[in-house]
Amino acid sequence: MPESLSAPRIPAGLRWSTATSAFQIEGSRTADGRGRSIWDDFVDRQGAVIDGGTAEPACDSYRRTDDDIELLAGLGVDGYRFSIPWVRIQPGGSGPANSVALDHYEKLVDGLLARGVDPEPTLYHWELPSEIEAAGGWLSRDTVSRFADYAAMVADRLADRVSTWYTINEAAMTTLQGYGTGELAPAKQLLFGALPTVHHQLLAHAHAAAALRAAGATRVGITNNHTQVLPAGGSDADLAAAHAYDLVHNRVFSEPLLAGAYPDLEALGLPPMPVQDGDLELIGDSLDFYGVNFYNPTTVAAASGDSPLPFDLLPTPGVPLTGFGWPIMPEALRDFLVDLSERHPNMPPIVIGENGASFPEPGHAVRVQDDDRIAFLSAHIRAVAEAADQGVRVEEYTVWSLMDNFEWADGYTQRFGLVHVDFESGIRTPKASYDWYRDLIRDARTDAEGSAR
Repeated sequence: MPESLSAPRIPAGLRWSTATSAFQIEGSRTADGRGRSIWDDFVDRQGAVIDGGTAEPACDSYRRTDDDIELLAGLGVDGYRFSIPWVRIQPGGSGPANSVALDHYEKLVDGLLARGVDPEPTLYHWELPSEIEAAGGWLSRDTVSRFADYAAMVADRLADRVSTWYTINEAAMTTLQGYGTGELAPAKQLLFGALPTVHHQLLAHAHAAAALRAAGATRVGITNNHTQVLPAGGSDADLAAAHAYDLVHNRVFSEPLLAGAYPDLEALGLPPMPVQDGDLELIGDSLDFYGVNFYNPTTVAAASGDSPLPFDLLPTPGVPLTGFGWPIMPEALRDFLVDLSERHPNMPPIVIGENGASFPEPGHAVRVQDDDRIAFLSAHIRAVAEAADQGVRVEEYTVWSLMDNFEWADGYTQRFGLVHVDFESGIRTPKASYDWYRDLIRDARTDAEGSAR
């Protein structure tokens, strides 16, 4: 077997999981009193989604909960990271909880526990209620208290059985692509005017974490999308551009959580964050683990022409690409983890909250021999092991995604799943990568039990 397809060396004690998000898999967009989110608004705009697809019925998972639990049980994962959409629990973003929706997620939690899979809910995976966006969205500090109220409602129902919680998923993508460039919902184009959304999301995380712990949660974290930034060249201009991009994609999100302060944005000519007394103390004391979602490095050069930004993003030379066109460089994950841990030696354990790749695959129900995905996952798990050798504490690794799904603005054109989904029939077919991951988890457990004897 080629080395790229073989089982990688495993860090001792690593937990295994896989992930989905509600809007991408559930369907049933109007079932059980569900409200309207910014992503409903986005996909209903003509031309917003590349293939004209909608998230209805997607994988039809809202009605096929038992099928998905069986897939997870067969995979043998320790945990399942899924999201609970705010607009199902509070259809308008405020008011009493929707008990029918809470019943649904209680059934999911109980079903997972019955099959030996730890539920790991995410409270916010981009589905901001439309009414809250109309009132200012993440640009408004009022959204912080709204989110905390919602978190408390979910915790009141589920925290007696759920110990691990993610508050907010990929605040960077909400800020940079949702409010900055308009590529994602809510499709604002504010450029650096989007930066207040960073602080309000981090503060909302901290308030939600407090509500979760008050209800009995013992393991609370956030997950950020991170990238290893590579300067295109050695010139001062390229190095300065790479530093600027590293600040706005990585450090402005991580440093308040891990160092208790924002990086120096004013040195880039940017306004300070809307911080009030006590905010940074609350944010800096909010984590039991730190989630890193990692897909690819980013190559950065000095801005050209009359660009409104101080950097240009370029293709990364000399590496293969995923179906999304993202560069594949596993050592970039290792290097990012090592650098993050060296800069924050007292940080909590790291969880790889998402890692995976899309590749072209048939649309009809079929068994996919996805060796390219197996090679990607194997190499990135090996990169985690190499980081662990250098002292990085990683306690969990999560494959994105359990199944093919609705891939946001790219509709159904990208397939990330361990399980193939025929979106016409809803048929689920485990891919070769599903079997590979199942066997990897089984063998890792066997090795760990042998070492313990």
